[in-house]
Amino acid sequence: MTPYSLRARPVAATATVLLLAGAPAAQAVFGGDEPRAAVRGAAYVETRLLFGTARPDGGPAVTDRQFMDFVDREVTPEFPDGLTVREGRGQWRDAHGVIERERSYELVLLYPVARAAAGDRRIEEIRSAYERTFAQESVGRVDDREQVDF
Repeated sequence: MTPYSLRARPVAATATVLLLAGAPAAQAVFGGDEPRAAVRGAAYVETRLLFGTARPDGGPAVTDRQFMDFVDREVTPEFPDGLTVREGRGQWRDAHGVIERERSYELVLLYPVARAAAGDRRIEEIRSAYERTFAQESVGRVDDREQVDF
């Protein structure tokens, strides 16, 4: 053996041990078949509501001020712990089969799973209120269960 190969063995052995030691951490981060590391946070429901602004009756589009007044009046009192409003552009097929493109809002709510039944009832009231107030065919809803830590 050459002096180089004698020195390479301890280096290779050390590198192998470090790689094997790091594998569980990489597995936890990148996923796979092995169990994942503990998840931080508590069980919450994330509800996203999708609000269009174009009116099917041809009336003026819902303005930013009108939308935020609606959020202040209908949403904030029931979900005072916080929410997120995102502006966007959306499209969907209406009741007549026409693809509508419009400015839109996505409202994100997070609430504990323990309050899901009460939250569900109130969210349906919010959807109905927006449909009535702004002559909308519907308000989209997406629910997911999440682990949340603040």
